Amino acid sequence: MPHTLHSSHPVLSRPIVLVGLMGSGKSTVGRRLASRLHLPFVDADHEIEVAAGLSIPEIFARFGEGHFRDGERRVIARLIDGEPKVVATGGGAFMQDETRQLILDKATAVWLDADIEVLVDRVGRREGRPLLKDRDPHEALSELAAIRNPVYALAPIRVRSQPLPHDATVDAILRALNL
Repeated sequence: MPHTLHSSHPVLSRPIVLVGLMGSGKSTVGRRLASRLHLPFVDADHEIEVAAGLSIPEIFARFGEGHFRDGERRVIARLIDGEPKVVATGGGAFMQDETRQLILDKATAVWLDADIEVLVDRVGRREGRPLLKDRDPHEALSELAAIRNPVYALAPIRVRSQPLPHDATVDAILRALNL
C-alpha cells in the first residue's frame, strides 16, 4: 500500500539525516528512502569530496582528521538548510559535538544500527575506508561501535539495519517516522 505524503507532516518539513557506523546502509537505504518519499538524496561524504576536489582517504592523508571534520561540519550545515531531503552522513559525523547539535536542531536524525557481522560483510565490499586501513574489520568495527553507539543513541529514531533487502530497512524507517 503506497504512503500518502502530506507536506504538512512535521517530519517532511525538515531534512532526514541518517547516522550510524560505516556499512550500516546509510547511502543505499538513504537513496531508496528518498525515492519512496519523493525527496532529493544527498550523500555528505560525496559532497565533501566534491567540495575538496579530493577523496576522503586523500583528505585524511594530506590534512588529517581534524581538517576533514571541520569541512564535514560545514558541508552538513549547508545540506540541512531546512529543505526536506534525505542526507547520508559519514560514520564519524554525528560523533562531532557541533555537527551532532546541528543535525539534532535542524533535522530528524535516524540511527541505522546494525550488528558487527553485518557491518563486516558490507564494508568488505568497498575500499577507501580510512579507519579500517591495515586493521581487522571485525576488531576495528567492534571498537568503533563501543565508542560510537552510545552517541548514535542520541538520535531520536533508531532502526535496525539487518541482513535483509534494503527495502525492509526503508519500511522500518517509514514506520518509525509514522509515514
